[in-house]
Amino acid sequence: MLLQRTIISTVAAVMVTVLCVQSNVHAASASTTTGAGDIYYPDYGNGGYDVIHYDIRLRYFPDTDRLIGTTTILATATQDVSAFSLDFILHTRSVRVNNRVASFDRQGDHELIVRPATPVAKGSRLTIVVQYDDVPSTVVASDITAWNRTVDGALAVNQPEIAWWWFPSNDHPTDKATFEVSVLVPNGIEAISNGVPTRWAQPAFSGWSRWSWRADAPQATYLSFLAIGDFEIRQGTSADGSPIITAYSTRLDADTAAAARTSVERTDEIIAWAAELFGPYPFNARGGVVTGAGDQYFALETQTRPVYDGYSFMLPNESLVVHELVHQWFGDSVSVDQWRDIWLNEGFATYAEWLWMEDQGQLTTDVMADFVSSVRYPADDPFWRVLPGDPGPTQLLHDAVYFRGALTLHYLRKLVGSRYFFVILRTWAQKYRYGNSNTAEFRALAEKISGQRLDEFFRTWLYTPMRPDLGPTSAETPAEPQSWSQIVAAHEAAHGQRFTRLRPR
Repeated sequence: MLLQRTIISTVAAVMVTVLCVQSNVHAASASTTTGAGDIYYPDYGNGGYDVIHYDIRLRYFPDTDRLIGTTTILATATQDVSAFSLDFILHTRSVRVNNRVASFDRQGDHELIVRPATPVAKGSRLTIVVQYDDVPSTVVASDITAWNRTVDGALAVNQPEIAWWWFPSNDHPTDKATFEVSVLVPNGIEAISNGVPTRWAQPAFSGWSRWSWRADAPQATYLSFLAIGDFEIRQGTSADGSPIITAYSTRLDADTAAAARTSVERTDEIIAWAAELFGPYPFNARGGVVTGAGDQYFALETQTRPVYDGYSFMLPNESLVVHELVHQWFGDSVSVDQWRDIWLNEGFATYAEWLWMEDQGQLTTDVMADFVSSVRYPADDPFWRVLPGDPGPTQLLHDAVYFRGALTLHYLRKLVGSRYFFVILRTWAQKYRYGNSNTAEFRALAEKISGQRLDEFFRTWLYTPMRPDLGPTSAETPAEPQSWSQIVAAHEAAHGQRFTRLRPR
């Protein structure tokens, strides 16, 4: 996902309620854990259970934006449960738990409190079936409508919250699951999601077709997406036999469509390059989706198949594609424990852009680092007062998270040497594959592999509100590298309204 400078909503109180397994009282009491313990977003996610799999079955009416859904959640109770919470805001018709009707009501702006007919013991399986029906673009939570209705369909693409508008979930990166997504849409409309297709525009009944997708690797809820509209779909096969599926909105003008294809059709090449640096590609599908220009004004690293706005491709922009694809390792496969650790996603993807440019012979990473740290952001720039290791919820996607995060990696590489540096990155990607981690664990791994004490280094680069001592800079540093325009295109032209609190249309 790329930069935006729009302020993210401030966080509510950090206190989370404690699960009280002996009582079966009203939802407003302390009978559920409505939060996964995130410091920035304390009411996102839930406790008491661990999701294994989501089966999402939808019917969508583009002319009215009506969404009818049934989501089945397979989970395991991690403690005795008499009530639990789901993150969900659409009109709910019914809930069943373990094949029995459950009662439910609402708490806060996005919590669905469910009380099973019979309490569930720790370690037992939970089968939760939620039926719902609503017009998502008219539903507001946390002052936003994240569901994006378009001219010919809709987009469920956003971060850190999007699931609330199309399926009930445990909405925090620490609870990953596998996914099945099946969508009925009118004939002539495509419905694209993560993973591999299991049913490709199969006729269902008069005038309607069903599209189905399966994501076999653990996936965070915010990385699950749905793109409905009129798309041109291209199919291929990678060297390992996995499908390459790219899709382009038919509403793109000829020049934009050509620029988009010039960039996104390099996906397999870029993944092969990244695998040499970071280890094997972690998923069994790859590709990308390009929406209509201005449909969302940002790109997001949705798992296996990033979603890009057509506006990002006024000119070819492979730097953007590199950024989102490298997130498949850093952000998707290895996800954050807490949202405050997001530099582990964005700093890594940004530094990968520099590595790609160096590999393509455009400029060296030293030149780019010198330009960013000395010319673009001189020592007195407020940029240096933002802490990439703990930026705060209102600056979650500040430039410092990206560029100072990338500089942290560059100067770590200079300190420990390229050989150890790339061993650190490959080991990191393998050790925490399909899981979660944090800055402290990254530092510990870097220390173990390099044999150096790095606590002061990380404290200086991630948690000190001033520019670190950079040492000597390159004599080759230009006033502005030629490739800087492409970096800007990847970080500004694409993000636009990223995280803007949209009002219902």
